[in-house]
Amino acid sequence: MVEERESADRGVASKYVESAKSRPTPIGEIKGEGEHRTSVGIGELDRVLGGGLVKGSVVLVGGDPGIGKSTLMLQAMEALASAGGRVLYVSGEESARQIKLRGERLGAKSSGLLVLAENSLEEILKQASDVKPDAVVVDSIQTLYTPTISSAPGSISQVREGAGQLVMYAKKTGTPVFIVGHVTKDGSIAGPRVLEHMVDTVLYFEGDRGHAFRILRAVKNRYGSTNEIGVFEMKGAGLREVKNPSEIFLAERRLDVTGSVVVSTVEGTRPILAELQALVTPTSFGNPRRTAIGVDFGRFTLLLAVLEKRVGLHLMGQDVYVNVVGGLKVEEPSVDLGLVAAVASALRDVPVPPRTVVMGEVGLGGEVRAVTQAEMRVREAAKLGFDRCIIPASSLKKLPKVKGIEIVGVEQVEGALEALMG
Repeated sequence: MVEERESADRGVASKYVESAKSRPTPIGEIKGEGEHRTSVGIGELDRVLGGGLVKGSVVLVGGDPGIGKSTLMLQAMEALASAGGRVLYVSGEESARQIKLRGERLGAKSSGLLVLAENSLEEILKQASDVKPDAVVVDSIQTLYTPTISSAPGSISQVREGAGQLVMYAKKTGTPVFIVGHVTKDGSIAGPRVLEHMVDTVLYFEGDRGHAFRILRAVKNRYGSTNEIGVFEMKGAGLREVKNPSEIFLAERRLDVTGSVVVSTVEGTRPILAELQALVTPTSFGNPRRTAIGVDFGRFTLLLAVLEKRVGLHLMGQDVYVNVVGGLKVEEPSVDLGLVAAVASALRDVPVPPRTVVMGEVGLGGEVRAVTQAEMRVREAAKLGFDRCIIPASSLKKLPKVKGIEIVGVEQVEGALEALMG
């Protein structure tokens, strides 16, 4: 047991935050001007933020260890500094020398990029008040501590107090603040749930160390949509933006392979084509195995039941494996028909035509339901050189002709499989 004395001076950090008086205002008198946004110099990050940084916003960035959170933040701060800004990068996990080594690899050398290796919340806020930067990065919130809380750094109380003071600083001074947070085993940001409620935007940096691609996804955004994603590729010199994710996800696709189908998914305003693969093999055990990577497992088993009952495919004695190539995760139901087609192709050992894109939601009755933004999906497929598209018949009625691609409407799963494999 170790005694920890509680400081009598609570709220020490608050004295570094400028005070501002406020009064109740009739809603009709409040100026309705749009938020001014500042580009961070990285297009994919701007897209996820909703068009750029908003003055006084607080952004929480989470992700697995080593996924590239610090690299992304350092590149963003370098881009802001190169544009003439003055930014403060605070690290509680690495020394200034370690950050310098990473900066040399990333090409970060702007004089406006200020580095501070510090854990004390009071000292960080004091330096920020003196420097008056255009943006602040705190890497990470779990390493901060304040003597006003008796618990150790990383505890719930310390994380909540540190985040609260940083949010107060951002709102009072109008300085955008990025907070980097660790994640737990299940992938959620470590610390109290209130941490996500306090900030304006919550971003998750996702990916697999075995893949070069990283997905930046917003799960909360008070200043924009939560449907947008940013795609990056990890290189030796840092993260590189992927302007057209569809070309990357389809780059190494083999043609005329059974169980391979190209599906269309929409993330925000961006249509993405991805390869969905299925493998069906006779089971060696009493209970057949079901494995799904990149798609919802519950949805996957539901569609297998539809194939078994409505189409008559015998899958009870087969192991079924499904994977979305490139580490991409697709959650919208428009990929249902592609998943069904991939499993049927693998079972029958008949390949799907390689220049065909499949999209559609599948119901429990075996019907193919409409998808949203069908025209945008079809145009993306035509742009990438596909010459045939299988879509729901209900979506076909509202779809104008698209040059260079044949569009086939289907109403039932059986009709779709016949159109794909005869």
